[in-house]
Amino acid sequence: MDAAGPVESTGWEPLAPGVARRRLPHLDVTIGLVVGDDGVLLVDTGSTLREGAELRAQVEALTGGRSVTHVALTHGHFDHVFGTAAFPGAEVYGQTALGALLRRERDALRASAVAFGTDPAEAARAADALVPPGRTVGRELELDLGDRRVLLVHPGLGHTRNDLVVVVPGATPSDPTVVFCGDLVEESGEPQADEDAVPGAWPGTLDAVLALGGATARYVPGHGAVVDARFVRAQRDALADRFRPLP
Repeated sequence: MDAAGPVESTGWEPLAPGVARRRLPHLDVTIGLVVGDDGVLLVDTGSTLREGAELRAQVEALTGGRSVTHVALTHGHFDHVFGTAAFPGAEVYGQTALGALLRRERDALRASAVAFGTDPAEAARAADALVPPGRTVGRELELDLGDRRVLLVHPGLGHTRNDLVVVVPGATPSDPTVVFCGDLVEESGEPQADEDAVPGAWPGTLDAVLALGGATARYVPGHGAVVDARFVRAQRDALADRFRPLP
């Protein structure tokens, strides 16, 4: 998976040795991939079981037939979690409150998927098969993928109350750190603040994300192109202005 050509030809964008991402056509959702000697981590799973199955096949092709062993869900919106059942046997990780939210909001997530253009039958199948995390992350949890150390971190409240970022330090000192930000950062549009967002806490949470990645990291939004620390800082400042309390 280190060779750029084979990865790019399948729609996967290499970010660092053993690290890649794909932008799905539906809603421009980003999926992350981290490959270690002993494990394969997928970050988010797409909007449907069909998307999940396609991702599973692509990962197996890229890795010489290896299966996804770990799934990290960055938050509980349908476009990031509805494909999870396509990865049987994988350990699924999410923020502590995510499992209860997915069970409670199953019907609302299905309705949201349909409202955003997902085929109703596919949305229903995905909702029926919805997989809550079996492993939870309070503040921080380290995954050992063999030669790769990956941190799953709940940096605070923001886009939702259960946001998770995935921090992948470089394999060598010359490799960049990659931070999969979920929808705490968006490049292809303005960050979305629905009823489950916590706008007042969001800027401080992005401060924590920047502290995790540092000035030279590659930050991967939940939607859009890969960005740098300057972009994240500017989005943080824009959110602070957007949600500034009235005098």
